[in-house]
Amino acid sequence: MRRHLLPALAVVVSLAPLVATGQTAPPPAGPQRPAYEPQLLRLSELMGALHYLRALCGFADAPVWRDKMNELIDGQGLDQAGKERYAGAFNRGYRTYSETYRGCNEAAAKVIRDYLAESGAIIKDLDSRYGR
Repeated sequence: MRRHLLPALAVVVSLAPLVATGQTAPPPAGPQRPAYEPQLLRLSELMGALHYLRALCGFADAPVWRDKMNELIDGQGLDQAGKERYAGAFNRGYRTYSETYRGCNEAAAKVIRDYLAESGAIIKDLDSRYGR
């Protein structure tokens, strides 16, 4: 995924009305999450599952999925909490299949095919909505 594919969204909040009325500002909220974050979290989970299953089934590209995950995290300019959300989704995808699949079989191969298709659909959708 290209690093510039999903630009960070800036949110500007004006506190002028609060200052003018003498009210205190609300406690600072965490950074605004982009509208597309649920799709990226799902993509992260899929990449974790693919990282495990591709290795289990002997595909040489298994390490690529962790590399792609690191690129995704780096490309989003996330704070520590954001990095933990994305890494958590990746690890959840990995762990889910590592706890249930001990060998490559037709079911694992089907999950790989389905998850590759779903990943491609997510990327295509995000690119058409938010890409440059």
